[in-house]
Amino acid sequence: MSKLKLKFATLLLLFGFSFGMVTDVTANVLPEQTTTAQAATLSASQKKQIAAVNAGLSKKQKAAKNWIAKRESGYRYTARNGNCYGRYQLLKAYLHGDLSPVNQERTANSYVAGRYGTWTHAKRFWQSHHWY
Repeated sequence: MSKLKLKFATLLLLFGFSFGMVTDVTANVLPEQTTTAQAATLSASQKKQIAAVNAGLSKKQKAAKNWIAKRESGYRYTARNGNCYGRYQLLKAYLHGDLSPVNQERTANSYVAGRYGTWTHAKRFWQSHHWY
């Protein structure tokens, strides 16, 4: 009887892995692909503008900003959750009708500077509250 249970459990595990867990494993192992795929949809002009918006951030601040973006939206500029929108899940009212990636970057920097001072402080808050 235990051999049958073991075979059944193995079969369920293989089936589950084949049809569901593969995408989860891939997303956890290769999160940079999401960033790359999202960046590929941006125009050269948008990429340049976003680089300018983030030019004043240190590597540590950029890393914290990306960490939050991953958790809030999976790096997607079009993510939606109720009244929140975009890569940083900002209230739509903060974006003033401009949902562009450049405005999201600019507005997120402004929001974090006003509320937390730095992206690393925002990350620390997120880690303890699961929101920022």
